[in-house]
Amino acid sequence: MVKKLSGILFVLFITVQGFAQQYPVFTHADSVRGKLSAARSCYDVYFYDLHLKINPEQHSIEGYNMIAFSVVKKFTEMQVDLFKNMTIDSIVWHNNFLNFRRDSNAIIISFSGGGRNEEKSFIKSGFYAIEHEGIKDSIKIYYHGFPQTAKNPPWDGGFEWNKDSLGKTWVDVSDEHTGASLWWPCKDHLSDKPDSMRMTFDVPTGLTCVSNGRLRSVKNLENMYTRFTWFVSNPIINYDVTLNIADYAHIADYYLSGKDTLTLDYYVLKYNVERARKHFRQVKTMLGCYEHFFGKYPFYKDGYKLVETSYWGMEHQSCVAYGNHYKNLTYGFDFIIIHESAHEWWGNSLSCSDAAEMWLHEAFATYAEALFIEYTQNYKTAVRYLHGQEKRIGNKYPVIGPYNVNFEGTANDDDEYFKGTWMLQTLRHVVNNDSLFFKIFKGLQEKFYHSNTNSNEVIAYINQVLGKDYTPFFNQYLRNPSPPVFQYTLKQKGKSTILKYHWLNVVKDFQMPLKVTSKVKDSINTYITITPTTEWKTIKLKHLNAAQFAIDIDEFYVIPRKEEVE
Repeated sequence: MVKKLSGILFVLFITVQGFAQQYPVFTHADSVRGKLSAARSCYDVYFYDLHLKINPEQHSIEGYNMIAFSVVKKFTEMQVDLFKNMTIDSIVWHNNFLNFRRDSNAIIISFSGGGRNEEKSFIKSGFYAIEHEGIKDSIKIYYHGFPQTAKNPPWDGGFEWNKDSLGKTWVDVSDEHTGASLWWPCKDHLSDKPDSMRMTFDVPTGLTCVSNGRLRSVKNLENMYTRFTWFVSNPIINYDVTLNIADYAHIADYYLSGKDTLTLDYYVLKYNVERARKHFRQVKTMLGCYEHFFGKYPFYKDGYKLVETSYWGMEHQSCVAYGNHYKNLTYGFDFIIIHESAHEWWGNSLSCSDAAEMWLHEAFATYAEALFIEYTQNYKTAVRYLHGQEKRIGNKYPVIGPYNVNFEGTANDDDEYFKGTWMLQTLRHVVNNDSLFFKIFKGLQEKFYHSNTNSNEVIAYINQVLGKDYTPFFNQYLRNPSPPVFQYTLKQKGKSTILKYHWLNVVKDFQMPLKVTSKVKDSINTYITITPTTEWKTIKLKHLNAAQFAIDIDEFYVIPRKEEVE
């Protein structure tokens, strides 16, 4: 997902490494949404079967979701998430009606006990057996309601009930931060992906419904509705599940990679077909670039789709939302295609387990933009692009946020994107071996293919590949609000410059080389590598005028702090 600035109330202050941190007050509802409670961790979802009827005129949905799960630890209660504005009609388990109670935007379902639920549709139920470890089971939740409308998608989650320029119905949904549970009941936690999923949507006849994976069937119903059934064969994170309804035209293409063929399907508004055919040619170049750097596209079974949406874009797995109006940046590519498609590798295949660690999605996907420029143009242009992003780094908060509260980030803070990508650029030049550095990218994709991970596991893998402990490096850039501060003084002595320097505001055991100017000839800098520590060091730069001194800011992200010599 792309980042946009938004307002939020800050009232809690936390001090880290001398910087005042401001986080919102987290409520009980935040914990219910973001924490792996006992009622959540006791089961693991392996399949969803979502079946909905969409009524665009009423802005309503109705239907059910079947949740198939494995019992991890025996339980009598389980938590399933569904926003409280949605009405539950019944929860069925082996032909019995289960009781539940509401807790914020979650429902706590009881497998034992009796009594009448607060929702009048429920009947009194008897005592049921405890769900025991190791068994597989399922429940079906019937519900209906008016899902919230997105005020500013995709940053604000919800449905969009629109009309295209010809006045025809156009409906889509996005929910990355808000949660899939705003429109369908699920275990709405990043750590639990189903192995596969079926989505069946009934929509008014004459419209096309596009979702994730492969289209299994289309059936005309008697009530002037048409049923579209889609199936995802790979694990999928909840916020990637989507639906798009419009008077779409379908453009079919394919991408060849060795002996493999990847289907490319583009669903666009009918009056945009010719624009789309031409504009989407860059998709194949993008796929070639990313397979070069990251390895095979992770979802060959489910194909690759771009679907025209009324909002800017979103990385819905195998069904990327596209709403950038067929515009390229001055760098010659469409930002939404390049960034959101990178999430197929970083976010959709390799996925974080807690929203606090979204840098695992966003830093790599943002760096992919620069790699695309390097692949299609040159490294120098890629660095210029990175410097443009650098201006948006705030350095006010750690990149890794609070855990267990579904942390959505802070206002005026793009650091999981742009500080994250500059951290990767810096690591690349600290390693100073592109072959070894890019081995990390493909290796991470192989190790965490279609699975969840966390910062510690990713860092441990990088340490293993590089044969060195870079944990303090990552602690500095991810867990400290500020990057390393390079404090220095310069003193002219004849034709030479005396440089005194050290690291300031660094975490324990932090070590990192840095390149600085050793000489300048014909306006071209020649750099040498120095190894600052927290102790002051001195070096003599022969035949260098102090005014010509510079730090290699193309390769290292640090804060320079020049002190005047007394």
